[in-house]
Amino acid sequence: MLNTLKPSAKVYEKITDAIVRRRLIPGAFVTQRELVEISGMPLGSVREAIPRLEADGIFTSTRQRGLQIASVSPSFIRNAYQLRVALEKEAFSVLVEHTSDEAIAEMRKQHQAILDDLTDEVSDELLERAQQTDWELHDRAIDFLQNEVISEVYRVNAIKIRMAIQPQLRITASNLVRVMNEHMAIIDGMAKRDVAQTMAALERHLRNSKALALGQDVDVRR
Repeated sequence: MLNTLKPSAKVYEKITDAIVRRRLIPGAFVTQRELVEISGMPLGSVREAIPRLEADGIFTSTRQRGLQIASVSPSFIRNAYQLRVALEKEAFSVLVEHTSDEAIAEMRKQHQAILDDLTDEVSDELLERAQQTDWELHDRAIDFLQNEVISEVYRVNAIKIRMAIQPQLRITASNLVRVMNEHMAIIDGMAKRDVAQTMAALERHLRNSKALALGQDVDVRR
């Protein structure tokens, strides 16, 4: 939780959250004083956090204009997704073979509950549940590897993807069913302990996510 983190780590979390929520815009220049205001943390803590933000590729520093938030470009998106696909394929290939039947059943139950609660008017609460369920499935697979290096690389890459293209990738009333069904296809493969089926479903899901990020059409086949 945030209140257990060191001050510089709190700054990091608050600044990356501000970028994801579009309080800070990718490509924009920002001053340390602005970061103090946004994070609500002292200048010293902000300065301690900046090297980590630069090392993770979220900020770049220029002599003329100071700190710049990472810019968004098609190559930025493609690079981020190439890394995401590589990490998640490794994670799900392990998860499908070694996670318990009970864990898979719980994943299915969680997704089915969202579909069952779907009505003509999609509530903000249901959208938030669906969003958390979406992220949790992917995070769970990565965490299952119990590899701190991979988890950290994945976490930073996820921040970059969300900060760059968050509006396109959030679950909405129009894409909720598609996303949940794509997840259910992944879970179906896991339930059968079929690595090939799971990988095919995962690749389709990530391919659609990448297409959305690039402003392209998605594969809507059931």
